[in-house]
Amino acid sequence: MPTEDVVAADFAPVAALLADRARAAMLTALLDGRPLAAGELARAAGVGASTASAHLARLLDGGLVTVLSQGRHRYYALRDAEVAQLVEALSRMSPPVRVRSLRQSGEARRLRRARTCYDHLAGQAGVALCAALLDGGLLEPDTDGYAATRKGAEALDALGLDVAALRRSRRRFAWPCLDWTERRPHLNGALAAALTGRMIDLGWFERGAAPRALTVTGAGLAGLAGSFGCVLP
Repeated sequence: MPTEDVVAADFAPVAALLADRARAAMLTALLDGRPLAAGELARAAGVGASTASAHLARLLDGGLVTVLSQGRHRYYALRDAEVAQLVEALSRMSPPVRVRSLRQSGEARRLRRARTCYDHLAGQAGVALCAALLDGGLLEPDTDGYAATRKGAEALDALGLDVAALRRSRRRFAWPCLDWTERRPHLNGALAAALTGRMIDLGWFERGAAPRALTVTGAGLAGLAGSFGCVLP
């Protein structure tokens, strides 16, 4: 339908998909950025296998998730970064879930320290890195978010990133994403995704047992400080 014939977007169907705690828990688990099997998502949502299958069918029909097949196995993932941004935005607007056990307390601390927000770094580490890139003159604000300065491009290229290719990406290069735990911006966009992946490859961050949680290593502390002037508390 031509856009001039549209008076408003009908977001009620999407809102209905999100207005269920089990489906919301599944989408939150998929913010880890890694595809998960139906059984893993059932455990994350606290529901049985048949109930999880019904919820996943609705999320598929609604276009919020995609399914990847590997042999006889099927894995689910968020459709794209836009869906991840929607879930993160709703998280910022929603009341926090109170910690009720020592295990939950530990998970909450780890998530606040460093985690993935779909495909990029978030939490205290993500906020600190974004601030260091700006304060150090590696990034600067522009009309579409952030642009890499010459100094920044050199530092990122030295780390193994192709900044020129990232600038040509269909995805926005870099922009601020308000962190739902810190209420300050971390870095989003093509650069953020590539940089996060590279830091994990270099062993600066390691994925933990808890979904989305990342652990910064000794090499990571040194690398962040040496490459970007980012000193984590």
